[in-house]
Amino acid sequence: MPFSFHACLQAVCAGFKTLWAALNTYAQAIWLHLLRIFPNRASLHIFHLLLQISYHHPGHHQVQYLLTKIQISQRYSSQMQVSIQYTGECPEHDAPPWMDKEYKVWYRDLHLMAHNMLANPTYKGEIDFAPFREYDTSDNTCQWISCQETGHGNRLYNTISQDPNTQGSTFVPIILSSDKTMVSMGTGNNKYYPLYASIGNVHNNVCRAHHNALVIISFLSLPKTMPGMTKYEVLHCADGHFRRVIYGLGPYIADYKEQLLLACIVKNWCPKCLAIRTDLDSSGLYRCREHTDLLICEGIGLEAFNLIPFTNDFPQADIYQLLSFDLLHQLIKGAFKDHLVDWVVEYLRLMHGTKREDEIMTLFTGLQQFSDGHNFKQWTGNDSKALMKVFLPAIEGHVPQDMVRTFGALLAFCYIARWNIITEASLNQLQDALTRFHHYHQIFKTTGTKPHFSYPHQHSMSHYADIIRLFGAPNGLCSLIMESKHIKAVKDPWQRSSRNNALGQMLLTNQCLNKLAASHVDFATVAALAEEVRVPHLRCLIYYFLFSQLFPDDPRNPEDIRACPLWWNTYAHNDCIFVNTNLDLEGIEGLEVARVKCFFSFKYNWVIYPCALVQWFDKVGDHADEDTGMWIVRPSVHDDGTLNFAVIHLETVYRAAHLIPIYGPDFIPKNIKYFHSYDAFHLFYVNRYTDHHAFKIAS
Repeated sequence: MPFSFHACLQAVCAGFKTLWAALNTYAQAIWLHLLRIFPNRASLHIFHLLLQISYHHPGHHQVQYLLTKIQISQRYSSQMQVSIQYTGECPEHDAPPWMDKEYKVWYRDLHLMAHNMLANPTYKGEIDFAPFREYDTSDNTCQWISCQETGHGNRLYNTISQDPNTQGSTFVPIILSSDKTMVSMGTGNNKYYPLYASIGNVHNNVCRAHHNALVIISFLSLPKTMPGMTKYEVLHCADGHFRRVIYGLGPYIADYKEQLLLACIVKNWCPKCLAIRTDLDSSGLYRCREHTDLLICEGIGLEAFNLIPFTNDFPQADIYQLLSFDLLHQLIKGAFKDHLVDWVVEYLRLMHGTKREDEIMTLFTGLQQFSDGHNFKQWTGNDSKALMKVFLPAIEGHVPQDMVRTFGALLAFCYIARWNIITEASLNQLQDALTRFHHYHQIFKTTGTKPHFSYPHQHSMSHYADIIRLFGAPNGLCSLIMESKHIKAVKDPWQRSSRNNALGQMLLTNQCLNKLAASHVDFATVAALAEEVRVPHLRCLIYYFLFSQLFPDDPRNPEDIRACPLWWNTYAHNDCIFVNTNLDLEGIEGLEVARVKCFFSFKYNWVIYPCALVQWFDKVGDHADEDTGMWIVRPSVHDDGTLNFAVIHLETVYRAAHLIPIYGPDFIPKNIKYFHSYDAFHLFYVNRYTDHHAFKIAS
């Protein structure tokens, strides 16, 4: 609970001071210097190492010992380089510059990378070595989480088991991801094209927590094959057992432009199926490798120009099947921001003119996240996700009812797709949201806003149910993980480079960081370290520290709920919460909404009671609003009109809640700021779009 957790965080700070005192002055100086070069988790590894070597290698010998231990680590593959140049025919005049230029390609050993992940002892208990099916015990329905419990893994295991030479081997799907990224907006020619890799055996939570389960393996290049793809090899795994292992290509994570390149198709067509580009809403047969091979033989289409998917060089690999979902570009930035939000702007401009459209779309001017309304010069994924949380109530009353319901259906689809566990019931809800979306979005055609809906990003939603059955929950194969990896693997190393021939320097930085992360297993265990630094409860301190790092948005985090009389020296900040009132009921039916006025505790009969003073809200009606899908609440009052307050125990607090005022068709006065919302309005939506946890609770 928040009370005990806050005490544990204080214990972490005290424990850190004890550990810092254990280092001598020279070791402290080393750590502070390396912290500027290798921030975040890497500096924690350095701190761990210095704690041990401080006692055995005093003075300047610590530096040499530390670097030696990192450099000799065999758990990381160094970068290799190859030069490539065009050798075909060149035109006599005005030849393109790229025909004469020599390019340097850096890459790592993909085979060794997979080997290291499987053998990494830090992944013990977080790797699946055999396929399985997981079922919900309440209704005996199948559910999907990771790759090893999906149709893709089971199909390939069946193929492996039929071959006497590979029977009984563990299949290791290699997950690939590529995306062009820019390291500087101010200058030109600063674009890089990294290729990332992981293995499908690792649990999704390990990838999302950035435990080095997604590594950069190449810039612009991928070897055509690797050992262990047709004949098994024996490997010592993280749990201490030896296993026969077969490698193969797994899901490929890429945005739409990348998918076009990988599938060798042209723009506006679907890389997964053969639906006609002018009518993507119609169903089409799935693409397959055999179909492409037939087109090559007949000399039809792009295949006639020798454009062949790279997966044809790998056994049991079909690029059309391996292309995975992309929550960020397909749903968040694509179907939501680039389509529906822009369509609403077009509708308002078409119906009311540019001036009136600007007035309506600046209704939310002053909202903390969007102080300038919706007009951004550059949108990021986080901006689009933040807009998803608040856009629906902002447009209600200013657009037709079916447009509001279109947004509600799309948001429901997005949040269901982001759940950690997808069940048969979840897939039914996903399909129901998609059906409602296709039904209600016809309003944009009838109003003349859009003549058709043949857009690849929207069309991709029709494939989500099949891809989930094939690869598991989408949040484990999301490009959001890759986007955050860009910062650590590309953008931060570029910032530390001299900007002159930066690629080699960037890869050297990545090599040092990864060797540092890999080398920490060569040193003492936590128990040995705790004994050496004389901190017996070190393991508990690490547990609490990791909880705060891995789950920063956990409902039990006390920093999520604030009751401050003067926030930023400007206004009172009193958050709303969900309060458990009936544990026998699920979701919002067993919860009440309240606003925290203050936190306090008192002692009675030598027992401390942590409490909160709250103002209650009453639900309006016995079901959610039909148009928005959100529950409506209003401040609870007594018969005499006074507000209903209560003192509750902190253990009844479930998590933070977010209420959005029901604005209605009228404009908001300019003098009302976002921090006046709870006092200036009398009806509120319980926002279920704050995150996918709230979506489950408030549905």
